Amino acid sequence: MFSIISIMFLGIGIGYALRNWKLLQKTEKTISATIFMLLFILGVSIGSNNLIVDNLGKFGGQAVILAFSGILGSLVASRLILQIFFKKGGKQ
Repeated sequence: MFSIISIMFLGIGIGYALRNWKLLQKTEKTISATIFMLLFILGVSIGSNNLIVDNLGKFGGQAVILAFSGILGSLVASRLILQIFFKKGGKQ
């Protein structure tokens, strides 16, 4: 896990150092396509795994609960941030 996080921060550092490089300006257009391709490949790998497909009902219920909890937590946190940092009248 540490190596994955290290690689991510290395990429952030390189991206920051080369942010004015013209070639990197063009990569923003391909990010969505790359994410869609990765999600498709993830779906293919899940679909080809018999263990996951056979237990999809059990995993699906857990996934719905986790997704709902994540969305609800994000909404509550964003509401709190809005109330704490973005009060009306410009007072902080």
